[in-house]
Amino acid sequence: MRWDPAKYAEFSDHRDRPFFDLTSRVAAGAPRRVVDLGCGPGRLTAALAERWPAAEVAGLDASAEMIRDAPARYGPGAPGHRPRLSFAVADAGDWEPGPDVDVLVTNAMLQWIPGHLELVARWLEALRPGAWFAAQVPGNFGSPSHALMRRLAESPRWAGRLAGILRHDDAVAEPAAYLKLLLDAGFEADARETTYQQVLAGADPVLDWVRGTGLRPVLSALDPAEAESFEREYGRLLRVAYPAFADRNGSPLTVYPFRRIFCVGWKAG
Repeated sequence: MRWDPAKYAEFSDHRDRPFFDLTSRVAAGAPRRVVDLGCGPGRLTAALAERWPAAEVAGLDASAEMIRDAPARYGPGAPGHRPRLSFAVADAGDWEPGPDVDVLVTNAMLQWIPGHLELVARWLEALRPGAWFAAQVPGNFGSPSHALMRRLAESPRWAGRLAGILRHDDAVAEPAAYLKLLLDAGFEADARETTYQQVLAGADPVLDWVRGTGLRPVLSALDPAEAESFEREYGRLLRVAYPAFADRNGSPLTVYPFRRIFCVGWKAG
C-alpha cells in the first residue's frame, strides 16, 4: 500500500492529540530505550526524544516513504537534531522488543495488522519487568465514514476491483480485550476510549481526512481515473452523512466524531 506523508500530515493537530493523550499516561522516569513502532513521518517520535533526552529513541515504520525525510529533519545539522533519535524501516510483524526496551509506543498502527492481538501478546511477554507499553487505535470502523466506504466498495460497479481490499470488521478490538491482554501478561494497566468531536474546515473535509488514512487501500488499488471516480461518488455520500454548517464568517465547518481506543500498562517485576 502506498502512503503519502504530506497528505497524512494535513490534519496534524487532530492526529497528534491522541498520541499526546496516550503518552501522557506513561510514567517512565529515565528509560534507556524508547521505541515508537509505526512512527509515521517521525514528528511525534521527536517529541518522545524531547521528553526523554537521555534515552535512545527509535522510530520504526514499515513504510520507507513515511520516514524518508526524517534523517534530514532530525539528523546532524538539522534544526530539529536530537543525537539519540534514529529511524529505520521495520515490519511490526517481524519485530521483537529487546531487553533494553523500557517504553514501547504504538500509535494508530495496529489496525493495519490482521491478528494483531496475538502480536501484542508476544510483545508484552518479551518486555522486561518495569517496562511500559502504550497503544492507541481508531475505534470508528462502524462510523458512517467507514461504513459508506465499504458499501461503495462492495457495490456492483466497484466490487470486482476492490474485493477484499477493505478489512474493517475485525480491524480492532474493544478496550476490554486490550486490557485483558495487558493484565494476562502481568501488567498494571488501564484501557479507555474517547470520542473527539473534531471540527474540520473546507468543502470536503471528511474526504480529505480519510484520504490520508482509511482510504489509502482503495486509492492504492485503483488507477488515477478510477480513484477520482470513486472519490467523487464517495464524497457525495459523505456530504450527506456529515452535513456542513457555516461559522460566523460564512465559512463551512463539519463536525467529525472520531472514536479512539487507548491502553497503557506497566509490567510488574
